[in-house]
Amino acid sequence: MLGAAGYPAFVRVLLIVNLTASSVTARRRVEIQRILSVDHKLEVQETSRRGHAARLARAAALDGVDVVAVLAGDGTLNEAADGLAGSLTALAPLPGGSTNVFARSIGVAYDPVEAAHRLVASLRNLKFRRIGLGSASGRRFMFHLGIGFDAAVIGQVERRSFLKRHLAHPLYVAAAVDTWFRHYDRSHPRFRVTVPDGPDGEEVVGDSAFAIVSNTSPYTYLGRIPIVASPAAGLEDPLTLTMFRALEIPLILRAAASALTTTRMITRHPKVAQREGLEALTVTGHGPFPFQVDGDYLGETERLDIRYEADALSLVMP
Repeated sequence: MLGAAGYPAFVRVLLIVNLTASSVTARRRVEIQRILSVDHKLEVQETSRRGHAARLARAAALDGVDVVAVLAGDGTLNEAADGLAGSLTALAPLPGGSTNVFARSIGVAYDPVEAAHRLVASLRNLKFRRIGLGSASGRRFMFHLGIGFDAAVIGQVERRSFLKRHLAHPLYVAAAVDTWFRHYDRSHPRFRVTVPDGPDGEEVVGDSAFAIVSNTSPYTYLGRIPIVASPAAGLEDPLTLTMFRALEIPLILRAAASALTTTRMITRHPKVAQREGLEALTVTGHGPFPFQVDGDYLGETERLDIRYEADALSLVMP
């Protein structure tokens, strides 16, 4: 068992690589393979299509692989986590994308080669941890689920994926402005959020066009600056909800400024609802609404049943 006494110093590691990820180069890949193969039995697989990482990770767990390392961005890492959930095979993030939110949130080195060196040290020192995951109608997420506006932004970014590798952060800003004015109807709520209230009832939190369900913090990064939607979110705790009751430019600008600094406004503003310690919540659409998990756009739906899955995944900590 991973992390238990007697854990072997020589383990089987599967390295999953997304060659199209922003920070993945041939030179870095070769160096990372060399680092990981010195002390461990290393296998390497490349992703070739959407959902491929989940299938590779699931097969590795069934085959008794000890650690799945992922050299890719958040989307591929999310797929691997989804494939490993419920198994004893550990996940090890190596930052290969443009933002690498989850890897940075747990302290993985910004440079992927340095992160590989630290991964070897973590395996030697048995630095494993079990964490909980969120689940949205069966699809797990590691750090957040975005509902409504931010999912629409990510959908626009994915339509311009040829620019993402080299211009990721400017592309997100441009897509946010374009989506706000041309591609997302903000004039009325798109969905309703409810949470359990006692054994037989539920609380209607309200109607919204933009909500975030966090499993950890930050929500994302702007360059190297963390953007925090819910300061209470953490891997040891159930989910937190941040829901905007209205999408107005002054409110969003104030919320963005707050997320970059103290988060005081987000937690206190009457048009922003927050709930902590949620084991479950439900989102019901007034028609179809877009959603994304860990920065991966999943299209539109009319209902999401969201759950917290405790003790779902083994993680190699830096």
